[in-house]
Amino acid sequence: MSMSSAAVAEVGGPYAAALAQFDRAADQIGLEPNLRAVLRVPKRELTVNFPVEMDDGSIHVFTGYRVQHNLTRGPAKGGIRYYPSTDLDEVRALAMWMTWKCAVINLPYGGAKGGVTVDPRALSRHELENLTRRYATEIIPLMGPDSDVPAPDIGTNEQVMAWIMDTYSMHKGYSVPAVVTGKPVAIGGSEGRAQATAMGMLVATREVLRRLGRPLGGTVAVQGAGNVGRGVLELFSAAGFQITAISDHRGGLYNPRGLDAARLSAHLRDGGWVSACEGVGDPISNAELLQLDVDVLTPAAVEGQIHAGNAANVRAPLIVEGANGPITPEADAHLHDRGVTIVPDILANAGGVTVSYFEWVQDLQQFFWSSDQITRRLSRHMRTAVQSVWDLAEAQRVSLREAAYQIAIARVAEATRLRGIYP
Repeated sequence: MSMSSAAVAEVGGPYAAALAQFDRAADQIGLEPNLRAVLRVPKRELTVNFPVEMDDGSIHVFTGYRVQHNLTRGPAKGGIRYYPSTDLDEVRALAMWMTWKCAVINLPYGGAKGGVTVDPRALSRHELENLTRRYATEIIPLMGPDSDVPAPDIGTNEQVMAWIMDTYSMHKGYSVPAVVTGKPVAIGGSEGRAQATAMGMLVATREVLRRLGRPLGGTVAVQGAGNVGRGVLELFSAAGFQITAISDHRGGLYNPRGLDAARLSAHLRDGGWVSACEGVGDPISNAELLQLDVDVLTPAAVEGQIHAGNAANVRAPLIVEGANGPITPEADAHLHDRGVTIVPDILANAGGVTVSYFEWVQDLQQFFWSSDQITRRLSRHMRTAVQSVWDLAEAQRVSLREAAYQIAIARVAEATRLRGIYP
């Protein structure tokens, strides 16, 4: 099973999964029908088909998306994904998840997401820049530091954000660093942004282990070796965890005694595939990685990786979701019934959007914080959110996911009631 082929077939796709999660939590908090109707659908959806001149002089037409799910609590916030299977259904789901993520971590944002159906590794740097600038131009009607603030996601990075910021600024006639987050520090990016998602996951993992009465360490398997997965490899290793397996979409490596994190990290940072790092561990497939007997499993790739077809084979007692939507609702219910603790995506990987918020604030005020200040603020936000979700889960006797959704939906619903419905 490859990471891209594990479809959420039993629920019809990522957006159906997102709606199922929303509906369950809405039922639990008794959300009134009118608000349910409003919060269940995206506010805006933009699909663009745009030409890009390739290096050989040919013209290729790409399809891109930007979906704003909800703006009630503030500007839309969400990443931009470059991935071969990206489609409108996926982007809708990711935008909705961003709304709840920003709400559960209590940031003044709504949720959005964007994407282009493309394999960025198949493009030259020049072609990637051309595509990025043209896509950014197409979505400029939605973008703005007070309206919609993109960030990196799968297949994009700080260089892509720099091109988007520059493109937007050229259209405006002056520099607008706050229009995107996840930029290089040299042009208004924030210290600590690159590893923010993994850092937030580490804080959340420690908090949950502490509340479960388990040791603050143990073995970890990581599915995904992009920015998040690599960050987990580096930060969890430095914090005393033993990374025994990691994979990308081509496969992975396993070593029960622990992988050489420093060597593997250097290999990944040079652009290498996990399986090509020789002498570190034995080959392992993504399907096998998900079934390892480890203390912590972190699916940090794409959605729908743990589903009805393989949930029974998952042996980790704690799952910390680095990706968005990596477990389908059916699999989630099965794992919960078995006593598996799942730290849901909208809580576990909220460190990225939290430091994006810090970056946005710094850009707006043109006053920048140190790396230590960023880490302290991020840790405080994550611990507070984990405590709120954990306490509600215990009080209501529900899963951490259900508690996180209840908190998030209640916050967005309250803001909607206060603002009212514009006639």
